[in-house]
Amino acid sequence: MFPTTALISLCLLAVAYGQQIGTQMAENHPALKTQTCNASGVCTTLNTSIVLDSNWRWTHQTSSTTNCYTGNTWNAALCPDPTTCAANCAVDGADYAGTYGITTSGNALTIRFVTGSNIGSRVYLMADTDHYQMFSLLNQEFTFTVDMSHLGCGLNGALYLTEMDADGGMSKFPSNKAGARYGTGYCDAQCPHDLKFINGQANVLNWTPSATDANSGAGMFGTCCNEMDIWEANPNAAAFTPHSCSVVGQTRCSGVDCGDGDERSEGVCDKDGCDFNSFRMGVKNFLGPGLTVDTNLPITVVTQFIASSGTLTEIRRLYVQNGKVIQNSNATLPGVTGNSVSDSFCNAQKAATGDPNTFESRGGLKTMGAALQKGMVLAMSLWDDHAAGMLWLDSNFPLNASATAPGVARGPCSATSGDPKTVESTQGNAFVVFSNIKTGPIGSTFAATSSGGSAGTTTSSSTASAPTEGGPLPQFSQCGGQGWTGSGTCVAGTTCVVQNPFFFQCL
Repeated sequence: MFPTTALISLCLLAVAYGQQIGTQMAENHPALKTQTCNASGVCTTLNTSIVLDSNWRWTHQTSSTTNCYTGNTWNAALCPDPTTCAANCAVDGADYAGTYGITTSGNALTIRFVTGSNIGSRVYLMADTDHYQMFSLLNQEFTFTVDMSHLGCGLNGALYLTEMDADGGMSKFPSNKAGARYGTGYCDAQCPHDLKFINGQANVLNWTPSATDANSGAGMFGTCCNEMDIWEANPNAAAFTPHSCSVVGQTRCSGVDCGDGDERSEGVCDKDGCDFNSFRMGVKNFLGPGLTVDTNLPITVVTQFIASSGTLTEIRRLYVQNGKVIQNSNATLPGVTGNSVSDSFCNAQKAATGDPNTFESRGGLKTMGAALQKGMVLAMSLWDDHAAGMLWLDSNFPLNASATAPGVARGPCSATSGDPKTVESTQGNAFVVFSNIKTGPIGSTFAATSSGGSAGTTTSSSTASAPTEGGPLPQFSQCGGQGWTGSGTCVAGTTCVVQNPFFFQCL
């Protein structure tokens, strides 16, 4: 049956102007400098900036200050259907610091959790006023420094890549007049339904206000795309997770395709992903306060995307802290080995945990790599979880499973620690700082100092270790450097190359 709402939308199409831009407050993107590096480690500073996601913005009538959306409810008079609402309503400029607690300084971004009545936020990196910065990362690495020491259980300071359009969807959907300049076009592998506007139209159909979140709700449509979670973390646990989808680029979903509820495994995206969380993989003394990766201190996080013949084959993780390169922990779950994400690791992990392998069925690393080759948008956020209390990150999950079962224990937090009411009332002063974002060829974006200097510097007095015996190691593996005790023999066709005194690599 042809929906009545669709008929209304078509009738209004000729006079509708679409999702509008407000004029009550000027939009000024806070500057956030980032860097790109060449193979020699020489880095160029980019004059990038950030933009607030449109979902957090004041949405009001184009001709007045009357709200189109208040709390978690639409104004029925202004928003009787998706097209009329998009024509009647505008998203406006943002007071980043005053309303949202978002500030920048040089290469550092600070996101505060609670500012006035605002809870959490999400921003994207901009290349210019109207376009997101796109990251193409095959055989490249992405490096940043994070200080999450002021977060607690139940919070997630996240840095990740999403397959959004560079212009926020303006060219695909002419009814979207706001575009990337106002943070439109979001999507991820959870196919979220809480976006107020999708494809330039208001998501008002079947809108249901949240029973627990005074600022959110869910509409008929979700918005899906490939997602690469480089960093989801608080001081108690951290994960990096590729999520593959069977669709290419930002895609509006409805019904089964969204993978909601009991249909979670039937949607177009892999919602579980193939995660590497050291705690969940059996190493509970690796990352945390005072541990090998000490979350009381800033951490430089290096993520390397290894490709062969244009196909992503492996995602590797290194840490730099206190002047030392720290290799990622090795998985110790039964039947699961290694310290990186590959298709074989993912298959072994799913077999060990009993989780459905939707990562493989949605294309695995090959699909994720295609998105990374095309280019993805960088998102940074701080949020709490009204759906699952962030237990999937930092506690035992699911709650009806034994904590001793493989993969259930994900962090040391209690089963009640992520309750949003508790988190929001007790952690209102929480914040996360992301800084020193760099990309470049493998081994080009980081260094360390033997005297405990900051990441990104190299001292000429450091004495590097000679490669040790053993091997052979695959291409792009570490093969030497100060403190390295592993093999120094590389697979045929590659040699052990000095990237810096602390990191030699098979290239």
